[in-house]
Order: sequence, then C-alpha cells, then structure tokens
Amino acid sequence: MSLVRRLPKRGFYSLFRKQVRIVNVGSLAVFGEGVTVDAAALQERRLIRSGTGVVKVLGEGEAPKGLTLKVGRVSASARNKIEAAGGSIEIV
Repeated sequence: MSLVRRLPKRGFYSLFRKQVRIVNVGSLAVFGEGVTVDAAALQERRLIRSGTGVVKVLGEGEAPKGLTLKVGRVSASARNKIEAAGGSIEIV
C-alpha cells in the first residue's frame, strides 16, 4: 500500500485551533439596561452554544445602556459602542 494511503487523514482543520463563540452587540438588548453579562448568562439566553471557547463580542447593532460585559474578546467597534452607551467591559 502506498504511503499516502497509509497515513491518517485529519482533514482541513488545525488540531490546535481555538474555538470562538460570537455574539453581536445588538443581540445583547434582551438583557436590558444596567445588567452584568457573562458567558453563563449568554448560554442561558441561548445567544451562544454551550461548550468551551472564548466569547467574542462583535459590533453589529446598537448597544443597550449601562451594560457590563465579562467576556474573552471584544472588537474595537463593539468596545466603542458599549462605552459610548455608558457600559463597561472586563476581559476575563
């Protein structure tokens, strides 16, 4: 049997990839104003899937006022929108 056929096929994805769970700022409006949002709260509202991986907030939509985020990553546009609405961001 040739060497190509004997080697295991692992597919396209890297074995060392990091999973990122994505949420848009506009979908955070379901929490209302002045609420602290973390990964557990996002899973409870079914905005992200359960599992391991970093939660990243992207800047599509309007940010609710006074929101406190505790997530792994935040895009620059999302950070600007949240801070302009009087919210704060804590990178965990």
